[in-house]
Amino acid sequence: MQSLTVMRGSVLTSRWIFGLVFLVCAGLLAVAFYMEHVMGLAPCPLCIVQRICVIGFGLICLAAAIHGPAKTGRRVYSGFALLFVAAGAATAIRQIWLQSVPADQLPSCLPSLEYMMEALPFQEIARLVLHGTAECAEVSWTMLGLSIPEWSLLGFIGMAIVCAWQLLRRD
Repeated sequence: MQSLTVMRGSVLTSRWIFGLVFLVCAGLLAVAFYMEHVMGLAPCPLCIVQRICVIGFGLICLAAAIHGPAKTGRRVYSGFALLFVAAGAATAIRQIWLQSVPADQLPSCLPSLEYMMEALPFQEIARLVLHGTAECAEVSWTMLGLSIPEWSLLGFIGMAIVCAWQLLRRD
């Protein structure tokens, strides 16, 4: 049935949309790794959480693109993808807020993730990482006046729009 839809000229099948969104996520991650490894911008803990959310969102979209779900499946995939979008957007909002806090009121920097994995229970690591640190409040790069977490939030808003459209559209 999907091949007939494509043959009639409509490429807006759920498979194509999820596949395209997966490629956009791969592009976002490529930019993040370029910024880290070429530009030398080390990601803070909140940036890493946002990357994990993009990866989770992208993997769900990849699974949906491979599966090519019908209406119910499309909604299920979109619902799960929205969970990653919500977590990523909340993390980006937290980081944007930290960037607006005066420096003397910021929490201190954390030890390395490797040390925390060896010394602390997982719940404590998650709490510390999601709380954010002074490192997360640094604005080390901007484009068009927006910092990395602001661009990240715009990306998560775009992802939410695609998910909402996939949830609400009719076949």
